[in-house]
Amino acid sequence: MVKFSALSLFAKALGHHKAWPEQWPDAAPKKSYDVIIVGAGGHGLGAAYYLAKKHGITNVAVIEKGWLGGGNTGRNTTIIRSNYLYDESAHLYDHSVKLWDGLSQDLNYNVMYSKRGVLMLAHNVHDVQSFKRHIHANRLNGVDNEWLTPEEAKEYCPPLSIDPAARYPVLGAALQRRGGTARHDSVAWGYARAAAALGVDIIQNCAVTGIRRGADGAVQGVETQRGFIGAKKIGVSAAGNSSLIMKMAGLDFPLESYPLQALVSEPVKPVFPCVVMSNTVHAYMSQSDKGELVIGAGTDQYVSYSQRGASHIIEHNIAAICEIFPIFRRMRMLRSWAGTVDVTPDRSAILGKTPVKGLYVNCGWGTGGFKATPGAADLLAWTIAKDEPHRINAPFTLERFRNGRLIDEAAAAAVAH
Repeated sequence: MVKFSALSLFAKALGHHKAWPEQWPDAAPKKSYDVIIVGAGGHGLGAAYYLAKKHGITNVAVIEKGWLGGGNTGRNTTIIRSNYLYDESAHLYDHSVKLWDGLSQDLNYNVMYSKRGVLMLAHNVHDVQSFKRHIHANRLNGVDNEWLTPEEAKEYCPPLSIDPAARYPVLGAALQRRGGTARHDSVAWGYARAAAALGVDIIQNCAVTGIRRGADGAVQGVETQRGFIGAKKIGVSAAGNSSLIMKMAGLDFPLESYPLQALVSEPVKPVFPCVVMSNTVHAYMSQSDKGELVIGAGTDQYVSYSQRGASHIIEHNIAAICEIFPIFRRMRMLRSWAGTVDVTPDRSAILGKTPVKGLYVNCGWGTGGFKATPGAADLLAWTIAKDEPHRINAPFTLERFRNGRLIDEAAAAAVAH
């Protein structure tokens, strides 16, 4: 693997950038592997990378039904934060934020992590009380978060309207300065390149059609469109399709899948310096490096595996944006799209072992999957390699739905699912 550096870029420029090698090979499946990861998004590719780098397990295949990064990894709004209320969530997401901080150096690939800050708006007394509770809880867990007055929020994000006569007046905001954004495609490409360099096979256009189990109930491998591939350990990281994969192993998972929409505006010069979220009207926005305003909506209110959403959700979303940022009312929207998010009853992820020996799962992230990418990948790799959860993801196993120790982040963490 060619190491990216100023010198290598200059040398390749002399040859008009025609001598770059392929970033990762599109591998053909072998008969068997030590570990198979189902799903070549950021979580799956990252898990394969950490299995190889941290645990020395290099005989790994990542299997993807479509193209690498073509699922939710390439369809999200790239927000990164760890200001969740409950201890378990704060530890999990902050583990991820810490990995984001050095990810470009670790992968030798610029994932464009930008610590521009995440500003969460309070519009009523309940919001103020709730976010101040968040701030105190976060600080107890070593997570940065601070309270801003409306004037301080306006100074941090000048396009924000703090008109007290507005329909949803801004009464203050919680700010996590380490929060921000990253480039979703670069994350998938960086993990793929680094994993392949360590010996991981990345197999695209190879849908899993079944999970084969032996007489003892343990997994033996996966049936695919390209034949049977053996493995004694299988990790599933398939986002909205996770429940379908689990059914192939005879498991009925506590998951529902919903469409989640987003859209971008025409590009403009840099004008929006941070990420702003409003849970009350549910709208959030940032600006991409290309100049587009990236806008996220809430989940559609129907269960579906489609990557399409209803138009009225977008209408309500844009109305909220225009309310909070009247300066953008004349902006034209360029395109919209949707992904499929998987949601659990307590709105927190499932990350751990399953009742089937050799089968591990990473699912249920809802709208929070991208921000958790490096942390979830690292913890999935740990769980597969050690055959037991790490202390950080131990509260997020299936057992919590039996013992009642739920982690209810639905309204608590300003998420819309």
